[in-house]
Amino acid sequence: MRKTLFYTLFLLLYYSTAFSQELTKISEPVFKVGEKLSYKMKYGFFTAAEANIRVEASDKKFDEPVFHLIAEGKTAGSFDFFYKVRNKYESYVDQNTLLPYYYTENRREGKWKHTDNVTFDHKDSKVTANKGVFTFKGKTFDFVSAYYFARTIDVSKLKVGDKFELQYFLEDGFHSMGITYSGTEVVSCSMGKFNCLKFNPTIIPGHVFRKDSKLYLWVTNDGNRIPIKAHVEVIIGSVTMDLQAASGLKYPLNPIKSK
Repeated sequence: MRKTLFYTLFLLLYYSTAFSQELTKISEPVFKVGEKLSYKMKYGFFTAAEANIRVEASDKKFDEPVFHLIAEGKTAGSFDFFYKVRNKYESYVDQNTLLPYYYTENRREGKWKHTDNVTFDHKDSKVTANKGVFTFKGKTFDFVSAYYFARTIDVSKLKVGDKFELQYFLEDGFHSMGITYSGTEVVSCSMGKFNCLKFNPTIIPGHVFRKDSKLYLWVTNDGNRIPIKAHVEVIIGSVTMDLQAASGLKYPLNPIKSK
């Protein structure tokens, strides 16, 4: 169960990327170097894991200017005592297209360890990873770059019930996920109350989710497009992801003021 809870935290972040690459991307990124976002995942009243996502200037040279995107996660509290997790994912993406050039992951979950180094060749539509070369069609991302790309999608013409997909590479294979737009809603998180866009991603039943589990994700309906909250039902109980802190944003984050 402890491993399942932490895995769920990253599934919630994965699901926040599931927009269609066929939608229109706005002319410029909604984030900038220096942005930092912090999340906590709670199982009932207990904090199970924490995640931090940030944008840095690149420490590597590429043919085009790139952003260095970093996502880190770890277990917390008693969960950290019984099953220690320390995961780090990094992606280097083109500043204009937001397509990834290079991706790495270093994961330590209990006694299990996994590393991967992935190079994206978008011209020849292939990915070179530690376990071989993989070909793809259309636009393809990694976990981290997909998250940031999704935030730049023009959602102004979305209608309730619209469904989309996005393809990404993770753990030696390509995956796609679907998500349904559910409208707008006012939602509270640790940073206040915000006007949000609401999404309902598709869940695959298994060792994490029940067949009838529901997952909802709320994203700020402003220039930043930040996921502030997610709620999902798991095999036993439910898990909530909550935005704890945000700094270095490109646009002001304006919570709804109490009357």
